Amino acid sequence: MPANESVPSPKKKGRRARLIVLLLVLALVAGLGYGVYWSVDSVRASAPQTTGEIQLAGLSGPVEVKRDAKGIPQLYADSDVDLFRAQGFVHAQDRFWEMDVRRHLTSGRLSEMFGSGQVETDAFLRTLGWHRVAQAEYDSKLSPETKKYLQAYADGVNAYLKDRSGKQLSVEHAALDLDSNYRPEKWTPIDSVAWLKAMAWDLRGNIQDEIDRSLMSERLSSKQIDELYPPYPFNRNRPIVVGGSVDSATEEFQPDGAESSGSSGGGFDGAAGSGTAGTTVQGAAQGVSAQLGALAKTLDQIPALLGPNGSGIGSNSWVVSGKHTTTGKPLLANDPHLAPMLPSLWYQMGLHCRTASAQCRYDVSGFTFSGMPGVIIGHNQDIAWGFTNNGADVTDLYLEQVSPEGYRLDGKTVPFTTREEVIKVAGGASKKITVRSTGNGPLVSDRSDSLTAVGARAPVSSSAPDRGAGYAVALRWTALDPGNSMDAVFKINRATDFESFRKAARDFEVPSQNLVYADAKGAQGHIGYQMPGKVPVRGAGDGRMPVPGWDPKYKWKGYIPFAELPYAQDPERGFIVTANQAAIEAGDGKYPHVLTTDWGYGVRSQRINDLLEAKIADGGKVSTDDMRTMQMDNSSEIATLLAPILAKLDVADPEVREAQRLLDGWNYTQEPDSAAAAYFNAVWRNILKLAFGDKLPKELRVEDSCLNVRASGTGPADDLAEVVRECGERSADSAQPDGGDRWFEVVRKLIKNEDSAWWQSPRTRLDPATKTRDELFARAMKDARWELTAKLGKDINTWSWGRLHRLMLNNQTLGTEGPGFLQWLLNRGPWNLGGGEAAVNATGWNAASGYEVSWVPSMRMVVSLGALDKSRWINLSGASGHAYDDHYTDQTQMWVKGELLDWAFTKEAVDKTTVDTLTLKP
Repeated sequence: MPANESVPSPKKKGRRARLIVLLLVLALVAGLGYGVYWSVDSVRASAPQTTGEIQLAGLSGPVEVKRDAKGIPQLYADSDVDLFRAQGFVHAQDRFWEMDVRRHLTSGRLSEMFGSGQVETDAFLRTLGWHRVAQAEYDSKLSPETKKYLQAYADGVNAYLKDRSGKQLSVEHAALDLDSNYRPEKWTPIDSVAWLKAMAWDLRGNIQDEIDRSLMSERLSSKQIDELYPPYPFNRNRPIVVGGSVDSATEEFQPDGAESSGSSGGGFDGAAGSGTAGTTVQGAAQGVSAQLGALAKTLDQIPALLGPNGSGIGSNSWVVSGKHTTTGKPLLANDPHLAPMLPSLWYQMGLHCRTASAQCRYDVSGFTFSGMPGVIIGHNQDIAWGFTNNGADVTDLYLEQVSPEGYRLDGKTVPFTTREEVIKVAGGASKKITVRSTGNGPLVSDRSDSLTAVGARAPVSSSAPDRGAGYAVALRWTALDPGNSMDAVFKINRATDFESFRKAARDFEVPSQNLVYADAKGAQGHIGYQMPGKVPVRGAGDGRMPVPGWDPKYKWKGYIPFAELPYAQDPERGFIVTANQAAIEAGDGKYPHVLTTDWGYGVRSQRINDLLEAKIADGGKVSTDDMRTMQMDNSSEIATLLAPILAKLDVADPEVREAQRLLDGWNYTQEPDSAAAAYFNAVWRNILKLAFGDKLPKELRVEDSCLNVRASGTGPADDLAEVVRECGERSADSAQPDGGDRWFEVVRKLIKNEDSAWWQSPRTRLDPATKTRDELFARAMKDARWELTAKLGKDINTWSWGRLHRLMLNNQTLGTEGPGFLQWLLNRGPWNLGGGEAAVNATGWNAASGYEVSWVPSMRMVVSLGALDKSRWINLSGASGHAYDDHYTDQTQMWVKGELLDWAFTKEAVDKTTVDTLTLKP
């Protein structure tokens, strides 16, 4: 049993009790009762100074902070260290509450701010040990130069914090100060490095799919599970790199210049649905459904800083060669799809050396993370770059046969590696936990009460060891090994050409990303792509299912060498698209490494490919505004497949028929004012529920959605006399079927099989059972009609997609719970949006739970390499994290409309747009 000493496990009531105190304090901030004066005073006290002069200890010379009309700062200094010290100061001015909460999250110390309700979250994060790994990276992996920059950044943050607390920092800090006399501690370089671990966690790959497939095995056959995880459609959706393989002589990846416009042909070795996990692995996995179900719940409780981790989550980035652009130089677009939050995850900023020298080497502008030095996505004076998530499989779950003495490996008992962690709790007693690890990683199953009695009913194959007290679950994840990704950030910021860019990318070990590149060198400039990251080489298994930790053949053998990872430079077609599709096709005679079996399915990427090919056909040229327009493309691929079928169904009910007519002549675009888009998406949601959702185990279905199932637990019950009531347990953000592009592919493969068992649904008190595709579709159309009648009214002329598909921007801590006045104080919205699931304009929603927007293009940018000052950008919210600042959400309305701001880069352009100048002096 894991050691969990001192106080009992905390419940939600502890968290809510503390929130009630905070809410009462915030009521004063809102101006209730005697707090009117205090409210105004608190807001003014935290407003950042943006003009005049401030002394900043440690500077070697003055630094100018020039802000434009949107509050976006451009920093000018004479040394690298001064730039990063000033960056830390300015980040803290605008975003310290965000930074403070984030560092408590990454170090597993949320309980110190928010009380006992966060103990379980902290315990899980301490088990993962993000902060410990970040410390190890700083101590042994990062270069002296990177450490110097990190320390300078921390010094800048701490200079801002000096002699400030409570209301001088933010309204939220004022509330904590009144409630518990909370005082922020000094910022450290480790706080910055640890943020990369949180980023890697949210982009960790297929761990959720691995859990879900295992849970499905309790109710579905292997064949049925494979049908729900079809292979990537290489014959229809182009991968990022077409062709190319590893040269056996040089052991380096060699791109294939002969790239087709569509299909690359052939099958996919090790693709999803290949069933290569083996009976031993599947047999063991079936016996740990309780553990995995509880683990899934634990994962749901971990705050997702970047967004839900599921099908359809991702980003868009593409780059077009100068031979196809109106400027004659490359254009590069990027829009990462992340959770909507307030303030936005991104902070726009420029870092400029007044004069280039050995002491000052940066001239870079773009999107930064508050709490980290440098620019994450953007451009410098020579190159531009963008990121999308690669999705490589960098995690594995290992089943471990455990006893009090240790864990089994190759027939022997090996002692655990253990450490104790003390979780301090605001307003309560500290809690001590013991973290146990095997050779495969920390036992994440120790962090749930329901996982301490493990595997009592586990059916396993005869080759498995005696279960003893049961199986535990260990996590192997590349991000838990110290690396030097932070070095890569600064190297990319300084890169001048594709060669130096690739050298910088070599250090970007986690998370594994797709990097697109452009420069303006030569007649038409150059474009490129590089996949970096540590991707494991597995000894056995393919990462699709949990594997037996007691068998050494399943251990990782190493990592794919960087030289063998896919890249491309100036492909013949003249553009590169990355939108979370397959990076490259693997198999015999193709790429030799299996990067993952759980790619995104390429719906967005192929739409972008098609739009670009249509534009450049017959010599057409792509403009900056064309790139912006493509970012706002609202086309629905699943509608192009299903709407023609739905429109032709014989529908008897006149009111359902009235709704059906909305689909006649619809162009399949999801504009916010479209009634057809609203009705189609409601039908799609109900098709998914009837065909798939009601057949999934409760651990995957959305919480509190209840249905009658057979007492045997094998699926929905038809005989209402012999049923049990079963309710879903998964959070709204991660429940299945979520309607992402995996489900597009599932339905596409089933659509011609009109008698598939998936189209069968049981009778209810109001509806007969369905046995065919058209019967199920007709029932979904009826259910959708009455669902929208309840939500939007009976008159279909008042329906619109935007009324269903709304965006709320919520403060990610105190703004996510509590009564309406708290939401009024910290949150903003709603906005009615177009776009949707797997559209290029990826305003995502989870079909299992509803229509509310759950992820968005968190920023958009288009870089013009021919004239950098003609580049354009927009953020989801604004520069400020202060709730009453003019720049809290002053970019949001433009973002909603798909508009972009001018992006000044050169000193002349920056000076023309500057409205406030602050000088930081030594």
